[in-house]
Amino acid sequence: MRLQGKVALITGAANGIGREAAVLFAAEKACVVAVDIDEKNGRETVATIEESGGKAVFVRADVSSNDDCREMVAVAEQAFGRLNVLFNNAGIMLSSDDDAIATDEEVWDRTMAVNARGVFLGCKHGIPALRRAGGGSIINTASFVALLGAATPQIAYTASKGAVLALTRELAIIHARENIRVNALCPGPLRTELLMKFLDTEEKKQRRLVHIPMGRFGESKEMAQAALFLASEESSYITGATFLADGGITAAYVTPI
Repeated sequence: MRLQGKVALITGAANGIGREAAVLFAAEKACVVAVDIDEKNGRETVATIEESGGKAVFVRADVSSNDDCREMVAVAEQAFGRLNVLFNNAGIMLSSDDDAIATDEEVWDRTMAVNARGVFLGCKHGIPALRRAGGGSIINTASFVALLGAATPQIAYTASKGAVLALTRELAIIHARENIRVNALCPGPLRTELLMKFLDTEEKKQRRLVHIPMGRFGESKEMAQAALFLASEESSYITGATFLADGGITAAYVTPI
């Protein structure tokens, strides 16, 4: 079992990548702290884990709240004694996110609060717990758009994921000699409720698909597998990485520096 004896905190665990990761990590024998603002579906994630014989607790938290992030880490240590893996996965993509002219300030601020400040606050409170445990792995969900930009305008989301990427690199350098690894998981376009609500017409879907060499949207389960690798000791010499799981989209369009 790849996470035997580990305690993993996963934000955004009610749906999508977070739920798939929570179930997978538990199957690999991690004790899981499932965090989400969506209490109903978050508790369903925990129930799924427990029905399969795993160990998990649910914490309702808004990752843009300093107090909530402090509390979710405290629950992890209270429930399971330590924290070894922090998966800052929670994120939003608002339907009214557009180009710089059309996007309202409120959309920008809310997106940044969840997607960027949420990662910062997770690390602010999670890193001391990882230190107490003797080290561990932090995985921050960024996106291929942090490197490439999006064909369909989503300025706040794209900027927020660029911030996650920069934050990940700096944290990786700062904490490298504390046995704390920090990596950014960068999914390509996925068949998730989050993206499908945004790509709400066939035209919008095709504008994404035409750029993906594999010719399909990725699946949340595939991202969970990538996160498992970054959480496990198999990635013990990897930190500060931009870990792309994108169907080849950046290979097709990004020129190496």
